[in-house]
Amino acid sequence: MSIPFAGVIRVPRTIMSAVSRNVKMLNLKPVNKITVQFDPFYENVVETRNLLHYLSGPRVAKTNLNCVLKANVVCDRSEPTITCDLENGNKVLFKCANLNALEILQLFNKHITVLAPPEPKPAPLRPIKLKKQRVKIRTSRHRR
Repeated sequence: MSIPFAGVIRVPRTIMSAVSRNVKMLNLKPVNKITVQFDPFYENVVETRNLLHYLSGPRVAKTNLNCVLKANVVCDRSEPTITCDLENGNKVLFKCANLNALEILQLFNKHITVLAPPEPKPAPLRPIKLKKQRVKIRTSRHRR
């Protein structure tokens, strides 16, 4: 006799908060093209598909509007890979067979986001000095 399952299978909050923190740090400025290649029948492909979802989000896409994100679905039992073509002509290859989405995001931030040029800081604003206005004391005409 087996015990019926009464719980919920889900990802712990700590992992999801770490993933969201790393997604907020993503910067695609040094990247021209990202190719995500995976076999849907491979064992550990779910994490790569999740990463593809994170990379296609609007917040990440705003960092570089010229970056092309391509999903290449193959059926040759090959391991999932992510290839990043950089602006300087180099290529970065991530082999994602034994990695989860958090580890891939951390590696992406470590190797790709670091190459992004720093954002220029806006000039500090000077405080505006206001003229002091004299306070007029009004007396009632009836109290003279």
